[in-house]
Amino acid sequence: MNKRKYYFTIAGLSAILFIGAYISIHFGSVKIPFSATLQAFCQNSQFFAEKIPDEDLNTFLMIIKDIRFPRILAALICGLALSISGAAYQSMFRNPLVSPDLLGVLAGSAFGALLAMIFGYSFVGAQLGAFIFGILAVLLAMGLALFFPGNRLVMLIMGGVISSSFFSSLLSIIKYVADAKEKLPSIVFWLMGGFSTVSSDMLYLCASIIIICSIGLVLMSSRLNILSMGDEEAQSLGINVLKTRNIIIGLTTAICATTVALGGMIGWVGLMIPHIARMVTGPDNRQLLPVSGLIGAIYLMIVDNLCRCGFETEMPIGIVTSLLGVPFFIFVTYKTSKS
Repeated sequence: MNKRKYYFTIAGLSAILFIGAYISIHFGSVKIPFSATLQAFCQNSQFFAEKIPDEDLNTFLMIIKDIRFPRILAALICGLALSISGAAYQSMFRNPLVSPDLLGVLAGSAFGALLAMIFGYSFVGAQLGAFIFGILAVLLAMGLALFFPGNRLVMLIMGGVISSSFFSSLLSIIKYVADAKEKLPSIVFWLMGGFSTVSSDMLYLCASIIIICSIGLVLMSSRLNILSMGDEEAQSLGINVLKTRNIIIGLTTAICATTVALGGMIGWVGLMIPHIARMVTGPDNRQLLPVSGLIGAIYLMIVDNLCRCGFETEMPIGIVTSLLGVPFFIFVTYKTSKS
């Protein structure tokens, strides 16, 4: 994609994102009229045919500030993070079917969060447990890859399979021993993913980590291009392959562990969105990663709106992303069979 088309794409996606976010804050169980937000920022009320009473206006603004805005921002941040991480992993492992949970970070994070829930820690404690154990799961995968000789990428994938299976087994044990009346329903609901319990304080902390690490990945996009050529070619071009790969794994691990801490288990986003972005930009990671992030943010915001407003009761977001992922990969399979 030439630069002019790329900048036009970035501008268009950014506009869609901001317009979509503005529209989203008005929909939910409480319908907020568009004139409420306009009136709040406009000092001269004579422009409005029907002035909203101050009491109702304050209620609407409180809902937006304390509930809608943190939730929408969380969906945007997590969509951006998972999509950029997925694109980076697919380039690094040279496999378009790779997702950010390849090295076990999602299973480890889920286990850490549920372990904290079982021992009665607060929601903040569960989020901290998710972050710590997500990192430990990836460290286990990397440790196994270093312990066994062979192709580094293959050993990393094998280590990820072992780590993911190990923590998934521990996760099953947690669900089995959990109190069926008090603990298990909240555990199962959390595993399905969602942003209904997002608090402003935790959101801003998680958003800071995600944005810093995402910027780091984008800054390394040129090195990702070189890594995607293969280890020998990358070394011949002066790239320290092991160091670069470890930095990328570290950044993506921090991102994915933070998204699990913020919104629970949300699958398919990091696997599906980079495919869509690649259709737009091509394989160049300097363009692919930013476009993936914007498309992922828009996608998860739309899905979250569907979960909030499309059903009689709120639907966990992980269910909807999985349902939408299946027809997409049927389409990918069809396109692959034709090529």
